[in-house]
Amino acid sequence: MSNTEAVKRENPFLGACKHVWKNYSIIVVCVVLFIIVGIFEPRFLQLNNIILILRHSSIVGIIALGMTFVIITGGIDLSSGHVVAFSGAALILIQGNEAIPIHIAIPLAIVVAILIATFVGCVNGTLSTKFKIPAFIVTLAIGIIVRSLTMFSLRGATAGGRIVPEFTQIGLGGIGPIPYSLIVWIICAIVLGFVLKFTKFGSYIYAVGGNESAAHYSGIRVNRIKILAFSIAGLCVGIATVLDMSRMASISPAMAGTMYEFDAITAVVVGGTSLAGGRGRIIGTVFGMILVTVVSNIMIMMEFSPFLSGAVKGGIILFAVLMQRKD
Repeated sequence: MSNTEAVKRENPFLGACKHVWKNYSIIVVCVVLFIIVGIFEPRFLQLNNIILILRHSSIVGIIALGMTFVIITGGIDLSSGHVVAFSGAALILIQGNEAIPIHIAIPLAIVVAILIATFVGCVNGTLSTKFKIPAFIVTLAIGIIVRSLTMFSLRGATAGGRIVPEFTQIGLGGIGPIPYSLIVWIICAIVLGFVLKFTKFGSYIYAVGGNESAAHYSGIRVNRIKILAFSIAGLCVGIATVLDMSRMASISPAMAGTMYEFDAITAVVVGGTSLAGGRGRIIGTVFGMILVTVVSNIMIMMEFSPFLSGAVKGGIILFAVLMQRKD
């Protein structure tokens, strides 16, 4: 019997702890953080505050779910926040059009917004694969383009839709204390988590991110997988847009979706997804998003300057990447 085998047999608890930390470290960190902060600040654990944290996590959290697919393939999407503004403008303009009956305008606007965001995601994937342009450059350029088009179409001014309960309750309503946005986030996480873990397409996502050349020679259509990953990211952006725009039934073209892509990337990386590709899980992204929101919530509760939030999130990203390098 080797020394390693002896240690494992003599310390089953230690082995279990290592397994939990390796696979569920982000959940452990969240639980410990909740306990520690709750001890020093009891208001933090109040139900209203927990619901507030989850509500604030949900919209960008949905974007982060799609971002997980892209990053696992070895790509990145810097256009998400801009696409929120672009598809959101279409949603508000259609929903606010008095010529269209409201019972038709709302579903039509929702479908159009989701289709636009999905289409932009598909364009991102197509340009980065077919023309061999780095995803960083493609999505940055596409983001700038669609933001500019949004500003042009709305003349840089805030646009408002029709403020009716049928629309505003999508973003503000819920079932009891549970917001609809949180319910949608959970459903999306379950569906995409299942796809990533239990389907052939999910295994292809990991294969492409792990070793693109090997995946190609194994018969996997690498370009198609990447395009689908970006399209899923666009679909998630579209869903998040509907929830985001319905809260106020209006859009500010310059501010809508600002920094959403970076918050989503932060959640994905903190959740354990490797920026090099080939590794990551949806549950990690979910708790990574919660952790990022909790940190912001703690800063507000302890009256730290809001101008420091960017510095804190940047520090979290650097720490998460450094931890990945130790793997």
